[in-house]
Amino acid sequence: MNDTPSSPLDLFVIGGGINGTGIANDAAGRGLAVALCEQGDLAGATSSASSKLIHGGLRYLEHHEYRLVREALREREVLLAKAPHIIWPLRFILPHRPHLRPAWMLRAGLFLYDHLGKRRRLPGSRGIRLGHERGLATDITRGFEYSDCWVDDARLVVLNALQARQHGADIMVRTRCVNAREVEGGWEIALEDVASGQLTHRYARVLINAAGPWVDRVVRERAHRPSRYTVRMIRGSHLIVPRRNTDSRAYILQHTDKRIVFVLPYEDDFSLIGTTDCRHDDDPARVAASDVEIDYLLSVVNDHFRIPLTRDDVLRTFSGVRPLCDDESAEPTAMTRDYTLDLDDEGAPLLSVFGGKITTYRKLAESALERLAPHLPAMGAPWTSATPLPGGDIESQAAFQQRLRHEYPFLSEDQIRRFSRTYGSLCLHFLGDARCQNDLGESLGAGLTRAEVDYLIDREWAREASDILWRRTKLGLRLTPVQCERVDAYLARRRHERAA
Repeated sequence: MNDTPSSPLDLFVIGGGINGTGIANDAAGRGLAVALCEQGDLAGATSSASSKLIHGGLRYLEHHEYRLVREALREREVLLAKAPHIIWPLRFILPHRPHLRPAWMLRAGLFLYDHLGKRRRLPGSRGIRLGHERGLATDITRGFEYSDCWVDDARLVVLNALQARQHGADIMVRTRCVNAREVEGGWEIALEDVASGQLTHRYARVLINAAGPWVDRVVRERAHRPSRYTVRMIRGSHLIVPRRNTDSRAYILQHTDKRIVFVLPYEDDFSLIGTTDCRHDDDPARVAASDVEIDYLLSVVNDHFRIPLTRDDVLRTFSGVRPLCDDESAEPTAMTRDYTLDLDDEGAPLLSVFGGKITTYRKLAESALERLAPHLPAMGAPWTSATPLPGGDIESQAAFQQRLRHEYPFLSEDQIRRFSRTYGSLCLHFLGDARCQNDLGESLGAGLTRAEVDYLIDREWAREASDILWRRTKLGLRLTPVQCERVDAYLARRRHERAA
């Protein structure tokens, strides 16, 4: 893509999280010339550190954010249809305890949640009796059950980047924007290759700042303009422990401090516990669960279950920084999760994205392009609501798994299940005409083969072991340290071959 000051791109996007890739994808599909840079890996920050839910935000009803909840509930249905390989229904159990609102009020809230947005695919809420067989505390005997959805958050980002590239977008990972200046009514963007330090320049009519926690820094230090909004960084931390969910249902626990903690079934054998809401004043690149957060999450779970969890049960922690638009709320839990789009068109147009949540990323992208329409008269119509994401052209996970069993009978059940819910039909790219496991190349552990790794390197921008083991897949939970070193060594060989 040879853009110049006299022949610029339509859009240049800074930030390879869900908002950046969502905007790039929507714009490219409307016939615009688009490029995107990400200083690390796609979904390398906040967008891979969420609670991994597509949900309306039941607790946002308490803060009267009805528009946000309605939009999110409607998007829940849209995304479930667009990406059935990485998004699927999840039932939630809400135990009722004396410190919560009266049962009649919770029933009313759940009725509103059921009907505030259009619900076609998911069952509604209901009251339930809770017996001791679930492992809950003896004083918990009743509760409620309702529906939301699970999502592989990092895969959602990668799939949007893949679709953007299919429409002609240039996606550049490990490429840092070091400066942006106005040239002939547009933008000249200076880019640095993180590995080599090589500098290049790109040109665009419009600059999109979707840098997440770095959004206001990009406005001030890269685009050299005043930022009209500020970001309050809120750290959300999660724990991974051995499986505590007795079936496929999740728990939503409301503590006495009114904070919500989820206990989610995760990767078959584990449970994911989160999240916290803590002010984060440090560098957003340095984020980790504090001892206080770990103890807090364990205490909430232990207050609801009979068999306690200890620090020894924590297999892994991860944390992300939510860059919320500062609305001057006293408590982080009360801060809006809605997004703010700031268009500065006094000069070359600069659109900055503040806040947002993964469920509403597609609507955010549509809203961003609607704001930019006067500056992009050749832009086509919205298209993303009815088009599957790459790999999502399957009838259902169950049907696709049956197809894999028929066409690739040598695959293990673990591989079949993982391929269907990680790649959908994209796995056919690396399965190809294989007739046995050996055709997929060296086994690197837990069903990971060289064929899959090569696919992730060649088609999905993977460069380092963490890209593969923690974002493109979650196999870091299953590989031994020695196996992880083998993956790292193979990637090093690939890099050497590419450089030779």
